[in-house]
Amino acid sequence: MANEKGSRRDIDGAAPGAGRRGQAEPGSRAHGPQREDSEPWYRQFWPWFLIALPGSVVVAGISMIVVANRHADDLVVDEYYKDGLAINRQLEKQARAGEIGISADLLLVDERVQVRLAGAAKDTVAPLTLGLRLSHPLEADRDFSVTLDRVAPALYVGALPSPAAANWHWTLEPDSESWRLDGSLDAGNFLSADSDSR
Repeated sequence: MANEKGSRRDIDGAAPGAGRRGQAEPGSRAHGPQREDSEPWYRQFWPWFLIALPGSVVVAGISMIVVANRHADDLVVDEYYKDGLAINRQLEKQARAGEIGISADLLLVDERVQVRLAGAAKDTVAPLTLGLRLSHPLEADRDFSVTLDRVAPALYVGALPSPAAANWHWTLEPDSESWRLDGSLDAGNFLSADSDSR
């Protein structure tokens, strides 16, 4: 009986399941364990890179809107009718200055400005003070006004709150605003203090 049982083992093989050791069991991983990321997504590079691309576009768009609002084109005017009336009044003042025969020479020396009137009767059109406005050709926020005091017959002097340059527009008016002179600065209107002292 013992020999008969042993022969059956030889035929059938070893103990049940012994011949299946070389075979993969159902559900087992034939190619070994797969790689799994141990770090969360917010600690990885690529998610933040993909988020940064559209985010940078949004930031750039907002920056352009802010710049456009703060630095709007000063040459564009909304109230055309009112400005047209103001221009007509300015032309009338300029015509009045032409009728009187008054003119002005401007000289800027560092932080001072000197204006000399010419071609007018001193008693009638030479007031004690004059108003000088200097306007930047493009940026209105850089415009400023200066009050000029008469220091000699037909000679006026004032201090500049900020420097001006060539191509700036200037406007000169008395307190009564009865006349007006306009012009633009050029290289001949500037003189340094060193050359003046010489």
